[in-house]
Amino acid sequence: MKDAARIHWDVIVIGAGMGGATIGHALAQAGKRVVFCERGRAASRPDAVTGRYPETGFRPASAPQPEHEALLAGAGRDWNEIDDASRARRRSWIPFVGAGTGGSSALYGMALERLYPTDFTPRIMHPDAPGADLPDAWPIDYAELVPFYEAAERLYRVRGEADPLRGDDFRPAYLTPPVLTRGAEKLRDYLRDRGCHPYRLPQACEFEPRCECCQGYLCPRECKNDSGRICLEPALARHGASLLEECEVLHLEADATRVTGVVCRHRGETHVLRGRVVILAAGALYSPAILLASRSTIWPDGLANRSGLVGRNLMRHFIDLYVLRSGLEDADRRWKEIAFNDCYADGSRFGSVQSFGALPPAAVLVASLRQDVRHAWGPIAAGALGLAGPAVRAYLERTLSRGPIMASIQEDLPYRDNRIVPGLGNGGLGFVYRIRPQDRVRIRRMRAHLRGLFAPFRPMLLAQAENNQRLAHVCGTCRFGADPATSVLDRDNRAHGVDNLFVVDASFFPTSGGINPALTVAANALRVAARIATA
Repeated sequence: MKDAARIHWDVIVIGAGMGGATIGHALAQAGKRVVFCERGRAASRPDAVTGRYPETGFRPASAPQPEHEALLAGAGRDWNEIDDASRARRRSWIPFVGAGTGGSSALYGMALERLYPTDFTPRIMHPDAPGADLPDAWPIDYAELVPFYEAAERLYRVRGEADPLRGDDFRPAYLTPPVLTRGAEKLRDYLRDRGCHPYRLPQACEFEPRCECCQGYLCPRECKNDSGRICLEPALARHGASLLEECEVLHLEADATRVTGVVCRHRGETHVLRGRVVILAAGALYSPAILLASRSTIWPDGLANRSGLVGRNLMRHFIDLYVLRSGLEDADRRWKEIAFNDCYADGSRFGSVQSFGALPPAAVLVASLRQDVRHAWGPIAAGALGLAGPAVRAYLERTLSRGPIMASIQEDLPYRDNRIVPGLGNGGLGFVYRIRPQDRVRIRRMRAHLRGLFAPFRPMLLAQAENNQRLAHVCGTCRFGADPATSVLDRDNRAHGVDNLFVVDASFFPTSGGINPALTVAANALRVAARIATA
């Protein structure tokens, strides 16, 4: 760390997730001297917790707590509490997001899909959304991102089939996926008979013979193509980049037009890193928090925050799960195989639907459920559930073993008062997120539609759309746009007014779309890298 503080870097990348690792790899490959500052640990460490949820090691069984920091950090998970200030009675928990090399991609289910072209014109697609801070269009369009989507699909070795609803001119750079399992074939045939257009979900996976998909935890093999494996490790091994793990960025020093220093804490000591370009990719929760913490007489409201939008317009997607309990007992529940977009591409914008893969073990689900009950009804109700824990666990084990799980992903819209609020709770980070009435109507309609569609399989709804603890797809908190008065970043993800500062995680999304965001983050990182490399 002391050596790093003496170097003037070409590029300092804050965060080694999908955005940070991808752009850092591209710039290191282009000959730039790159250093990654990662708050968490390297997933390649010999003491990393791989192949299982760290919760299975908690004694006694519980939802993640601050005392579990060592296990969580070793498993690539965040260990800081976040405070939900959306209600009069605040509640805190540790969010299920990545903290370590690979970021949340080290935990993801590897679904990598493009946004639809219509996602880039949100005002047209949502003409009746009172109160939403919707731009007429993104500052870039789908066509500009296409070559970078293709490059990201090749880089992450995505395997899958083309979505038939995207048209004959949609030619993604996919490798051949493995054949569908028997249960997935039956579901695909059923959906086709109902007039839907199912296809093999694109995944960044090598599908090794013993692959378990490893959704939610670190992969112990060479199966999961996350940003740590695909980008960070080659950047370090082959392109001369450096990594500072357990390096928490506290704030940025800046003059009127440039970042002059990155102030970070490394194993109890504070240091300042300096470089020509600074790239913020700490995630849509932490990137705005760092900017808001970077106040000065020049930037009294936080760095790059003259618009007042840093941390605002937070989105997280509305995600529900459907357990298909009958007729598909021979399905392999580990895999995310099938997807269809018939209730998204038809103009209704209800959302996309895809296989979810395996849920956490029943004991982990019961501990999470107790936490939900404690937040909603208090400790007495949580204690009662604890007494019933063995019965609830047995019920979940029976139910979840019957058939595959499908997930619906619905777009949520940007509202200025849905925002990051630094300084709350024990973790020093909080947020406000409230669902609007018109969005609740969309959620109910989507549920009614899917209950009807899946009726022969006796679907059981695991309603999660209203649950603020589900922050895996958080985005929008440093939106890009053409006008400095209505955005934080310009079209190249450079902060308005700060010449050498870029933000490339999902913070830049002006709208969330109804598709997994990871591929768009990676593709945009490659686009921005091309701009920086030639500047």
